Amino acid sequence: MRTQGAVWQPSAGHTQVAIWPGKAPEAHSVAGPEFAKSSGREFLVAGRSVIGVDNVSQPTMTVYSPSAKNTGVAIVVFPGGGYQTLAIDLEGSEVCDWLTPRGITCVLLKYRVPHTGPLWDQECGCFTDTKSSMALVDAQRTMGLVRSHAAEWHIDPHKIGVLGFSAGGHLVAAISTHFEKRLYPVLDAADKESCRPDFGVALYPGHLWIDKNKFELNPQIRVTSRTPPTFLVQAENDPVDSVNNSLVYYRALKTAGVPAEMHLYADGKHAFGLRRTSLPITDWPELMHRWLVTIGMLPE
Repeated sequence: MRTQGAVWQPSAGHTQVAIWPGKAPEAHSVAGPEFAKSSGREFLVAGRSVIGVDNVSQPTMTVYSPSAKNTGVAIVVFPGGGYQTLAIDLEGSEVCDWLTPRGITCVLLKYRVPHTGPLWDQECGCFTDTKSSMALVDAQRTMGLVRSHAAEWHIDPHKIGVLGFSAGGHLVAAISTHFEKRLYPVLDAADKESCRPDFGVALYPGHLWIDKNKFELNPQIRVTSRTPPTFLVQAENDPVDSVNNSLVYYRALKTAGVPAEMHLYADGKHAFGLRRTSLPITDWPELMHRWLVTIGMLPE
């Protein structure tokens, strides 16, 4: 049975900061206040429950500073949850706890949910324009904020990437292909900074393969030669988001000449996060770390 509680708070020593100075653009109403909930025994990953956050109307970011020698690299993390909820520990804070001892600044984005991703239009049988994505608006704002604070947070402004799971993996692809122009009016100096990630990491992404009759990428994800280098991981037996999501995105990246590395595994299903099990797929964090070295983000 799920237990429901107050607004999620990060661990001691970390503070959530609102990413918008006032009301967020394209604000929408939600059915009640924000709250955190535990999956209890209904859903366990590596024998542990998962904390979800619902009804987020005030998006925040939480900065986790490196606990080891600072490499200057920063990663903005997008938890998954189908654009309905956020798996805030499994695909959020636990990622930051893994990155910071490796000298990487982690910025956990609590973006708006529910109903803030690509919307399906029944009339045209397609996804509506990405401008409808409030989550993408929040991601663009956060990338600008991180770059604007780069000197203060001891971050290399040319080594800021994004990492996301499931719907968050789609958000990685969305911001990797929609960075030329803000989808909201410029508010301050942070919005004049580039919101292009320097690299992207997408774990079991969704919303990229949208037509079961065609092996094609979601047309709203327009890959170009400026799309950043990308690392992909997915299980072939994923019952939630087909492995075709990674395959069509990888093909588009290679066609555009974008450096990409993809790891597909026979077993792992969906929503494994960073929790270690006996399955080889849970070794992916070390593979990503080595990839960051190969693309020149991390020192050897």
